[in-house]
Amino acid sequence: MKGRNSHMTMQSSSLPAANSARDEWRRYAAFLKSPRLPARADGIDRPGLRAVLRIYGLDMLIMASLLLLAGIVVALGFELPENELADLDLNIAAITLIVLAAPLLEELAFRSWLSGRPGHLLAGALIALASSGIALVATDRTVGAGDTSTMIGAGIFVTAIMLALIVLLALRRRDAMGWFARLFPVFFWASALGFALLHLFNYQQGTLAMLLPLVVPQFILGSMLGYVRVRHGLWSSILLHALHNGTIIALVLLATGLAD
Repeated sequence: MKGRNSHMTMQSSSLPAANSARDEWRRYAAFLKSPRLPARADGIDRPGLRAVLRIYGLDMLIMASLLLLAGIVVALGFELPENELADLDLNIAAITLIVLAAPLLEELAFRSWLSGRPGHLLAGALIALASSGIALVATDRTVGAGDTSTMIGAGIFVTAIMLALIVLLALRRRDAMGWFARLFPVFFWASALGFALLHLFNYQQGTLAMLLPLVVPQFILGSMLGYVRVRHGLWSSILLHALHNGTIIALVLLATGLAD
């Protein structure tokens, strides 16, 4: 009986493809009202790619509306805290980091484990351990420590990544766990909230009450990324994230070019 109830908390692993962008947007809205975890994501296929592009279209509509609202607020005389990214030199390295590296790393951190599958949860924990190895190496360079800690950090990183790959391979057939599926709405919204709060570090000035509205776009984006991730797989959230960041960078470059 317990196993049956656990199974009922999860949707079928494959839902009929939406026939239009509006259908996909309605499905997304229904998902937000009652987040449910599929036993497995659909994987890489054409319906999944169409779904990502349709959600990307909704993302752009929402972002355009929020930018218009921000413009109205500024026009009324309110001064918004400056985003540190505004002063970033958009060279090839910076663009690659924002458009490719950041989506990959942030999706691994915030949504790789949202599948609820044991292999993904354990691999996510090991990837977090690997990140601690990177942090140790970075700290070494900052404080001028010797080579020993650097070697230890590099060893932690390589070992954790290799163990993560082994875990993913060994547990690849395991579906989402029942307890995770039952608590999935909590994990889903916590993921979106954590993703949004991370972007508070883009601001160095302003009170928390003033800064929180500025990360609403990231909260909305986080809900979209979580939606496509659990339905179609991690590839879909990485792609959507890259499209979002790439569009923002393209608009900044266009505005800079027009200003020059």
